[in-house]
Amino acid sequence: MLDSWRDRLGWREAWRLSLKEVLMLTHQEAELQQREELLFLAGRRRVTDTLTSRTDVCLLPCFRAAVLGGQQGALLETLDRSSKQGAELGADLGVAARCLSCSADVLVCMAGGRGGLRSGPAANEAWSPAYTMLEKGNLRGGVHALAMQRQHWLSRPDLLVRAARHYEGAGQVLLRQAVMSSQRFISTGQGELPPIGEWQEVECPARLDLAGGWSDTPPITFEHGGSVTNVAVKVNGKRPIGARARRIVEPRLLLVSYSGGRGSGSSTEIVCDNLDDLKDHCQPHAPGALLKAVCVCSGLVSLTSQHPLGHQLMERWGGGVELHSWSELPTGSGLGTSSILAGALLAAVYRCTGRTYSTDSLIHAVLYLEQILTTGGGWQDQVGGLVGGVKVGRSKASLPLQVEVESLSLPEEFLVTLEQHLQLVYTGKTRLARNLLQDVVRSWYSRLPSMVQNAQQLVFNSEESAQACSLSKLGECLDRSWQQKKLMAPGCEPASVRTMMEALRPLVLGQSLAGAGGGGFLYLLTREPQQRDAVLQVLNNTPGLGNFSVHSVELDKDGLTVLPPYFS
Repeated sequence: MLDSWRDRLGWREAWRLSLKEVLMLTHQEAELQQREELLFLAGRRRVTDTLTSRTDVCLLPCFRAAVLGGQQGALLETLDRSSKQGAELGADLGVAARCLSCSADVLVCMAGGRGGLRSGPAANEAWSPAYTMLEKGNLRGGVHALAMQRQHWLSRPDLLVRAARHYEGAGQVLLRQAVMSSQRFISTGQGELPPIGEWQEVECPARLDLAGGWSDTPPITFEHGGSVTNVAVKVNGKRPIGARARRIVEPRLLLVSYSGGRGSGSSTEIVCDNLDDLKDHCQPHAPGALLKAVCVCSGLVSLTSQHPLGHQLMERWGGGVELHSWSELPTGSGLGTSSILAGALLAAVYRCTGRTYSTDSLIHAVLYLEQILTTGGGWQDQVGGLVGGVKVGRSKASLPLQVEVESLSLPEEFLVTLEQHLQLVYTGKTRLARNLLQDVVRSWYSRLPSMVQNAQQLVFNSEESAQACSLSKLGECLDRSWQQKKLMAPGCEPASVRTMMEALRPLVLGQSLAGAGGGGFLYLLTREPQQRDAVLQVLNNTPGLGNFSVHSVELDKDGLTVLPPYFS
């Protein structure tokens, strides 16, 4: 209010500007630039807050906007700082791994849809120093080395995509270290050594995942939490996976793996006389890699010891070890073979060296071993094959990663009925999951809304499956599980498998490919009991299915089974 004539006079004599004159006196371009910079600054702070608070928010729109606005350099530096912040706050490897994956997303955005496929090799020697630092636990130094190397890969789309691959590879290093936190739940005791030459043999069933598969996969399993309901099964009347071990006089390791089952098919024999023979234990495609990894991870020998292999074996075990493994299931079956076989091998080695163990320790030991072997994967396979019957495996959204198993006490009548209604069909297609895992992990790190929602539904479906009190309800859970698997990993349903499932639909209450899908075994919950002949008839009358086969399946209540020791 103007309270006096002096105020009114001052107001009348004041300098006045029109809106046009105001605009002429301002630097509009600088004003807009300042507002844009403020917008991008707020966006970078949102990125930092989202990552450090572990929020399930998709940041890809922020990344694309920053790249379009020429702010990619500042954004990458923000992600670098967020990665290093984990080192200051106690090395939160989960947050740091997601930050590195986000850096890969930004680099791919910078490539603008050019530069080739994102999935591919990440083995350029220039990135090795950064990887080495990360593997040794130097998170801050490793992230800094990655950023320094990144500067040499920004000039062309193909270089940007290759840099993104190496950032994803660095994230996988941290992811492996996070999962290896499960090592603290491995506990063994030392008892009396069995006699030299006495075989210690174990055999295991396969597993069928009823619901929740993929929620056990790192990092989903420790960032969101996982729940998988599965069942141990015999195939064609027998436990198809096994291992045996014995101490031998010669101070060496004799490793034998059979394909096609023990006593049939072919075998591969490897003799390890020195520690150098075990150095490729972390290369999954190397001959005998799984057996070598078992020798290292079980503590049978130490690669960092100054003593040679023979000295270590004689000093601790009084001789060498002979170790055999076999599986009667085809490669890529989807029935959890490799993880279950790893558990069987560990149990055989523990027993032949007089050590005691629990099934819980074996489950976590396999998790640890598969990180050493760099094959990754989750925990549901070993839970399914090492623990008998129907059970639910669960993990909390936290590190260290711990798996807890609840065996379900179901009525005997229901179990008998379930067995009568289960059918197992080999699709004739080898499961090709080469890039499935990488694609799922990438989508999870990006927190695609569909991925986050589906991860929640996986857990809900597993818990509902565990409570199913009828075959029809269980069949609904199986069908829902298959739809969820296809959302997690698009492309996991080959055309011939889709044709097979559509042809079988009138006979079943529910059906799903085992494991990640893509091929391997299809399991059915039929409407009527004992439907093997009906299933065969439908498949024989359906063209274009290829070399399929139908197998009997029985529930296995025992899981990993120790056979009586023997000499041979």
